[in-house]
Amino acid sequence: MLDIIQSHLVTEGIEHFYLSGSTKAAERMPMANAFNDGAGQVFLISLKAGGTGLNLTGADMVIHYDPWWNPAVEDQATDRAHRIGQKNVVQVIKLITQGTVEEKINALQAKKKTLIDSVIQPGETMLSKLSEKELRELFDLT
Repeated sequence: MLDIIQSHLVTEGIEHFYLSGSTKAAERMPMANAFNDGAGQVFLISLKAGGTGLNLTGADMVIHYDPWWNPAVEDQATDRAHRIGQKNVVQVIKLITQGTVEEKINALQAKKKTLIDSVIQPGETMLSKLSEKELRELFDLT
């Protein structure tokens, strides 16, 4: 998907950076620094490649286009823009098209977040209220 977006940015003459799993480690920090210093209008980053080690205080918007199964992965990517030194108000937008696999992934993420929130609350008794079947489904890795 990032390749498609990049192709459009090139066609429109929009300055941008592109960071994917194939981007060399030595290139990542200079790209982030240049972006933070005002170079480029857009920074395309794959979720997995950009999940750690980047501080993007030059960002004022994060758009999630391709959702990931694990909501923590997206949260971690969003956190790249929410760093010490951030002076911008950062908007986070998640694009989901109705009737797609992305919509199903988004629903799964919401379900996971609800489950996590109810499990980690102080004094929560949610686990003791689950049936054996629900507990088995919770820990089913297939």
